[in-house]
Amino acid sequence: MTSSAETASFNPNPPFGLLLDVDGPIASPVSRTVAIESIARDLAAMANQGIPVIFNTGRSDDFIAQQVIPPMRAAGLLPDAPVFTISEKGAVWAEVTPEGLGEIHIDEELTLPTALFDDVRDLVAERFSEHMFFDETKRSMVSVEQSTEVENKDYLEAQKEFDAAIPDLLSKHQLEHVRIDPTIISTDVEHEGVGKDIGAQRSLTLLEARGITARTWFTMGDSRTDYAMATWLHERGLPVSHVDVRPEDGIPETEYEVLTSSTGAIHDEAGAEFLSRWAAAPESTRAGRGD
Repeated sequence: MTSSAETASFNPNPPFGLLLDVDGPIASPVSRTVAIESIARDLAAMANQGIPVIFNTGRSDDFIAQQVIPPMRAAGLLPDAPVFTISEKGAVWAEVTPEGLGEIHIDEELTLPTALFDDVRDLVAERFSEHMFFDETKRSMVSVEQSTEVENKDYLEAQKEFDAAIPDLLSKHQLEHVRIDPTIISTDVEHEGVGKDIGAQRSLTLLEARGITARTWFTMGDSRTDYAMATWLHERGLPVSHVDVRPEDGIPETEYEVLTSSTGAIHDEAGAEFLSRWAAAPESTRAGRGD
């Protein structure tokens, strides 16, 4: 147990910062939980030393509160650790503390209308409830997700039909600037202004308010869209390496280094591999090799 008076170290210029997708690298895409114990342990240990840990995710703030914070709290996360969630791809954000989330901020300009939420909820109930569920925790985007008892191949077949039904609903509500973003376990219907690059931008703003500037960055994700956070950082002259924990989609040409598991691990097993390496020697870690 830690003393209530004990707080995380403040380092205005930490050796690196972490900008992390959640589904895949941190939470298992199968169980939808932080299933590998070392992940929370290593994240908490680094955050307690003043290394920024930022979850840049399409997940809701509720998912972070229910699935990510409890194991980090159990691992000894201290007050004042530089941990934040940028949820729903930049539209919702909050500080992460051992007690839970701080004040939740929502960008109303990136929030879809309630009527669309209602229509998609009805669509799922009427036609797709055997394969997916409507995510009631989202605040800005409309999302559905594969039911955990359903085989992924069966969900992906149903997902095609679901995705094809969405444009008619967008036309019904005369919605422009909205995109449909399917993943291997979900579909997000979202404002085109959200994205992992917006999450990266918000992350630096939050750290600047705390007087923190990381020397280098690691980003981590399991899809092509996750590269946007590394690209945004690189374009601003910040040293960055991106970890792809599901490289089977193909690794694009980038002007920064892309890292993959040396053991062939994927998803949260690959995430755990990198986090353990960085936590073991944070001061000697540099963007580039990471070892």
